[in-house]
Amino acid sequence: MGATVTVRGAEAVDRPVGQALGDGTLDVCAAGRDDGGQIRRRMAGEVVHVPVAGVALAGREAAMPVHAGEAAAPEGASGVGVGAGGEAVGAKRADLDVRVAGQFEQQRVGAAVRVGHGYALADGSQRSTGTGLFASSRAEGVDDVVDRLRERGDGAVADYRVVPERDPSYADCDLESRLAGALADRGVDRLYRHQVDAIEAVRDGRNVVLATPTASGKSLAYTVPAFERAMADGERTLYLGPQNALIADQAASLDDLAKGLGFGSRVSVDTYTGRLSQSEKRAVRDRRPTVLLSNPDMLHYGLLPHGHRLWEWLFSSLSLVVVDEVHGYRGVFGSHVALVLRRLARLCERFGSDPQFVCCSATIGNPVEHAARLTGREASSFALVDEDTSGRGPRHWLLWNPPEYEGDRGSGRRRSSHVETKRLFADLVAADHQTLAFTRARQTAERYATESADALRDRGEHRLAGRIEAYQASLRDERRREVEDGLHEGQVAGVWSTSALELGVDVGGLDAVLLDGYPGTRMSTFQRAGRAGRGSDPALVALVAGEDQLDQYLMTQPDALFDGDPERATVDPENDHLLPDHVAAAATENWLSMADESHFGEGFPEVVADLEAAGRLERRETEDGVRWTHAGDRSPQQGTNLRSAGDREVDLLADGDVIATLGLDDALRDAHPGAIYHHQGRSYEVTELDLDRDVATLQSTWADYYTRVLTEKSVAVERDRESTALSARPETAVHLADVTVTERVTGFERRDASRGETLGRETLDLPETTLRTTALYFTVPADVEAEMRALGDFLGGIHAAEHGLISLFPLHLLCDRADVGGLSTPHHPHTGASTVFVYDGHPGGVGLARGGYERIEPLLARTERLIDDCDCAGGCPACVQSPHCGNANDPLAPEPAVHLLSALSETD
Repeated sequence: MGATVTVRGAEAVDRPVGQALGDGTLDVCAAGRDDGGQIRRRMAGEVVHVPVAGVALAGREAAMPVHAGEAAAPEGASGVGVGAGGEAVGAKRADLDVRVAGQFEQQRVGAAVRVGHGYALADGSQRSTGTGLFASSRAEGVDDVVDRLRERGDGAVADYRVVPERDPSYADCDLESRLAGALADRGVDRLYRHQVDAIEAVRDGRNVVLATPTASGKSLAYTVPAFERAMADGERTLYLGPQNALIADQAASLDDLAKGLGFGSRVSVDTYTGRLSQSEKRAVRDRRPTVLLSNPDMLHYGLLPHGHRLWEWLFSSLSLVVVDEVHGYRGVFGSHVALVLRRLARLCERFGSDPQFVCCSATIGNPVEHAARLTGREASSFALVDEDTSGRGPRHWLLWNPPEYEGDRGSGRRRSSHVETKRLFADLVAADHQTLAFTRARQTAERYATESADALRDRGEHRLAGRIEAYQASLRDERRREVEDGLHEGQVAGVWSTSALELGVDVGGLDAVLLDGYPGTRMSTFQRAGRAGRGSDPALVALVAGEDQLDQYLMTQPDALFDGDPERATVDPENDHLLPDHVAAAATENWLSMADESHFGEGFPEVVADLEAAGRLERRETEDGVRWTHAGDRSPQQGTNLRSAGDREVDLLADGDVIATLGLDDALRDAHPGAIYHHQGRSYEVTELDLDRDVATLQSTWADYYTRVLTEKSVAVERDRESTALSARPETAVHLADVTVTERVTGFERRDASRGETLGRETLDLPETTLRTTALYFTVPADVEAEMRALGDFLGGIHAAEHGLISLFPLHLLCDRADVGGLSTPHHPHTGASTVFVYDGHPGGVGLARGGYERIEPLLARTERLIDDCDCAGGCPACVQSPHCGNANDPLAPEPAVHLLSALSETD
């Protein structure tokens, strides 16, 4: 205590909380809070109160208002930091960052001091938000954490590397004076070069794909042109986000900036989502905002069907459509959204507008191609901006592989990634490192948050235990905001989250991110990692591996994670299973003509003919040619769920209430009689599946086992589309084909929850299902088959190769392993030979089989390495066992599988 420091030439001595310092100095509160957590604006020489463990910087003018734990100073100011206990702490120089309106700016400063939960910077710089990191020297602190983890002696650190820091790069951009002033008031006086590139491309009339990582400031790239157009001509922008939490976050930021423009700017911001009441929705329509934020579901259900009656003011003046998190629109959902955007385009065309698109994306392998297929615009119309020029601190990466069970070496069975992640989480939080842990499901996020708080209490950390939270998409808006603000201000010490925090919601910079299991794609991995250490702060990211193939592949091949090509996103707007419903919906929004083939593709005439024959469209002859209108009273929009491709659904009934709804195929697998079904932390047993009423009846259970179905499956090739010869075996071709998959659930197994061992089997009598989709397939060359049979189990070899191929699909394409199915057979009637099929698991296909077909050679080679690198003898979860196998993972033979894959891919 009593340390003396100099602030702008004046001597300052630490004082009790709330007491003023004189002549150009500012008081730092060691405890307490003032004015709702903001610094009071004062001229130099007056008192400015700073919140908990904060730091104030003095200067010529007033300090900027900031939130808890932040500090700010105008250019030329000097600074002093005081610790939570009142002590002054100094450092010669440091590379630290500025957090301003969601952006970070790296500064070289002449002095820096650490203050409990933050840093004070001098010479015109500001401090970063969030809690302090890993002791007085951040880089050394990260090293200490890594060293401590390595010293545990269990060999869990499979890989450690540091991704170096990066300096920011700026560019000049002419802005309307009021907009420039409003941004400057919020601390944004320079734009990153990639932001300016995107803004200029929009100004030039181009569509834009901005594909840069989390925290790179993508929002300003569309905010500037949206506001400019509203201010100049009253033109409107429609923002589409995938989740209401992200929409609310963006709306708050945009509304705040709009208010800063002053009276008469013509910029107004509103949201329009399903969470609004009817009166609130009516009020939004009456206000006619120039920036409207919504989601694809509301566009599908609430805007397009009522375009002529309620929304002409929007569609006639629509100048810009922002599609945020565009990488998330893939598979069935993405294909639906692609068709919704085509319906939007034709309605805008009807009202005389032709909006540009700005698509914001994470780093993916085909950003322009994906944006073009999603929006229906030509790929050549898009400008790609994919160089991140924002500043970033060093990022310390740990790949953490839980050890195998004692006495069970070579089995592939490892300690739970969940248990390991919870232990690391408690270690980091107890050491005062603000930590975010990602897990897969809502109920596990809630449960692990509770268990982590209990673990901290067991360590005597009662204060920290009360600062642990869970975050997931179903939280109420108010509760979600509390968690976000708590992270931002440092009041929340740790959070367990689902993928909901993978999106661009602003929660400030965090000290560490833990990934409980590989998220499934490199894209999601790096999106989540971007939550740690925004700006110039160092960060720790730990990926804790699970048992399955993809996790274990990355533990042995870490370069595939850090240096591999980004995955490609796939959508299929011409999916013949989805297209008819959207064409019917389009007919209710505006009559159809043959010119709509430009929107819906070459299959449009056939779809229209089928809909007319089915009585869903009515044909009309007009002076301008043939037109079609919707026939019937049923709304095609209400009958089309953007999140699924199935027509039939089964309600799951527990205690008289519907707790969930599954598509028919999923219900046969997950809600058959005897199935154990988990929902929101509770376990149920299915007592009855009534397919006449499409209802499954469930009752609560304490069963300590899980169930897995057994199936019979066949694949019929309907049409070969194309084929390509393998480089290693030119006489062997890989084919892409239209197929029909027929499957029937024949029974199920009960398995021990802790060890996975089979406890018993039961038979079932359920109807078969059919799936029309696309598949890739190849035959096994006769000489290779003979060699495989000499090695051992041939059937187990082709079965293991099939499983391995499916498991690595997510390394190449943005998908889940469950999105892809397969079949291996010693003889197939279409080929007359042993054949391996890998098929798209969605009706009509959404591009996954084609993506695998186009990348078959690297996929074969990687699969060979995956299986060959495993030490097990008969196949394990780390190489070829699959949780989705309908044959109970029997037979499986890794050695013959490696021989087959090696022969087909030129590997030794």
